[in-house]
Amino acid sequence: MRPRLPAALAAALLAACANAINYTDPAGPRFASAGIAPPVTWRDTLRIVTFNIAWGRQINRAIALLREDQALAGADVLLLQEMDASAARTVAESLGLHWVYYPAARYPNTQRDFGNAILSRYPIVDDRKIVLPHLGRGRRSQRIAVGATLVVGDWPVRVYSLHLATLISNGPNQRREQLRAVLDDAERHPDVIVAGDFNSETVPGIALERGYRWPTRGLRRTSGLWTFDHVLVRGLALAGPNATGVIQNRRDASDHHPVWAVLVRPAARPEARSER
Repeated sequence: MRPRLPAALAAALLAACANAINYTDPAGPRFASAGIAPPVTWRDTLRIVTFNIAWGRQINRAIALLREDQALAGADVLLLQEMDASAARTVAESLGLHWVYYPAARYPNTQRDFGNAILSRYPIVDDRKIVLPHLGRGRRSQRIAVGATLVVGDWPVRVYSLHLATLISNGPNQRREQLRAVLDDAERHPDVIVAGDFNSETVPGIALERGYRWPTRGLRRTSGLWTFDHVLVRGLALAGPNATGVIQNRRDASDHHPVWAVLVRPAARPEARSER
């Protein structure tokens, strides 16, 4: 007679091999702060932070880091990846920010949703999920970006929180096609921020052909040996020569380091240098 695996172990092994459950409807599921908030006065700069919080497991540590680190505290916009709805809500409410979140998929091994969130000091309107092409190898998981327009005083700014496929799941050409889907969605917007986990040090470069700046190019590594987390901008400029950075002490909040950038309207600083 063959020895039988304990039921719990057998279930765990099956979950580890099972495909992700993809949320293929572009309209949802959707989770967001309730109500329409009044406009907030524009304060000359936009402090952007992108942070992959590793399955949303260490939310309390991430909140402490976002509150206490000098470069992150008081961020106007947080673009978060590897979140579920509860984690996105907890971060947003702890920091007093508006928020919107869409999951890409549910993973059987964690029984949790996996997706992206936009958190903002400014009101969020016209949000949507962009389903990215190419399912990943192995689990056949889907990737998405979340796009939304922020009402910054009288200035609409389109922002995207994205998470491209891993190096194992998809090759660089497929990741470029995933990024192109986001850039295509942004074409009708003059002022755009695209940020998140690109899982590549080179894929963001295709945005330069469409008039984007890549201010985080050349930053120190953000995930293991690589610099995967970036900010791309069009219609905005850096606030100064030292207006980007990586937080090296992540306080065990994630396997990624947060990346930040401070941006301005070009008209507010005509001499702002171009980062290409």
